[in-house]
Amino acid sequence: MKWLIDEIDALLNQLKRWQTWLGIGLIGTFASLAYLVATFAFKTDAILVFMRRTGASCREMTNGTIIAMFFGMIFFAFSTILTLGEVQRYLQYKQRAAHHQTRQSLVWGVVWGMIAVSIAMGALVFFSQYCR
Repeated sequence: MKWLIDEIDALLNQLKRWQTWLGIGLIGTFASLAYLVATFAFKTDAILVFMRRTGASCREMTNGTIIAMFFGMIFFAFSTILTLGEVQRYLQYKQRAAHHQTRQSLVWGVVWGMIAVSIAMGALVFFSQYCR
């Protein structure tokens, strides 16, 4: 039973670190962007429109737009994973005081994060213009 108390104590100590909250914030931001895009995407689903489950009136998507949205989803997932990986590398290099690698991983983390956010914002703009 002592191991459980030790694990809970280690968890509480981990929650006191700012790095943990940075990771939770990044994951929450990317999850909320994915949720917003998914809610718009469900409004365009042909089966839901046929069953009259959506309140929006959206144009029917062509094969090209469906393929573009599929690849956008894949690139969004890859860029979010790369962003989280670069942030982890940044924190590790910062702890080791490797200044050149720290700066390089910070730059790449910001670049991949901006790519992920721009893909999600582009999808939101596309869906908001696509549906009335």
